[in-house]
Amino acid sequence: MHLRPCAHLKWSPVYNLHITLKFIGEWPEEKLPELESALQTVAPREPIPAELKGLGWFPNPHHPRVFWVGVHGGDALPALVKDVNTAVTPLGIVADDRAFNAHLTLARIKEPAPLQGLRKTIAELESVEFGAFSIDRFHLYRSQPGSAGSIYTKLSEYPFASVPVPSQVPTQV
Repeated sequence: MHLRPCAHLKWSPVYNLHITLKFIGEWPEEKLPELESALQTVAPREPIPAELKGLGWFPNPHHPRVFWVGVHGGDALPALVKDVNTAVTPLGIVADDRAFNAHLTLARIKEPAPLQGLRKTIAELESVEFGAFSIDRFHLYRSQPGSAGSIYTKLSEYPFASVPVPSQVPTQV
């Protein structure tokens, strides 16, 4: 799939692709350890199988600002988001009021751009399924806006701890 040549958009560099579980906004540097500690309380879980499929536009296809590919992780991905929200709520970070929509931002559309070529290429794709991967950790990033786009700096990593599977205990009748 070669979508980049089809439209002159602000395409996301591969190293900037990420799934935003929770946007925190401004956070004081001196309170960073408190935030990192809160995120360490997110419940352990098994890795989450995920698939990249479906293409879309935010806020809508008629006046798009973002072009994205969907990330599908079943119920496990929204459960992770819920656990992250639960962990940071005591710090005064408000939970999002809109539904979680897992995606990777492929491009941003700052100025009106002709999208006919891109839309035509998308319509001609044999499939909008682009592969699968496993999510086995999440990170805390600092996002700094820049003239060439945001710069993301990894501050902390939170690998999923394997959850032991309870053994079956025979029941006597």
